Amino acid sequence: MQELLVWVGRLAGVAGVALCAVAVVARLVGAYWLGGFQVGTLLQIGVAGMVLGCLCLLAALTERSRARP
Repeated sequence: MQELLVWVGRLAGVAGVALCAVAVVARLVGAYWLGGFQVGTLLQIGVAGMVLGCLCLLAALTERSRARP
């Protein structure tokens, strides 16, 4: 379970950072819409992905610390 949490956390974090970067670049270029979504919505989805990644990694860390005596 711990390895699954670590990998989900890493993937969600990387996807969130990438989506935030795409949203920021699109907004700097002057686009308000990208792929049928507003750029602000894409930014929020990216932030949510990073939060999910942080929570998964935190859960993995607390599970690891409970396993050690």
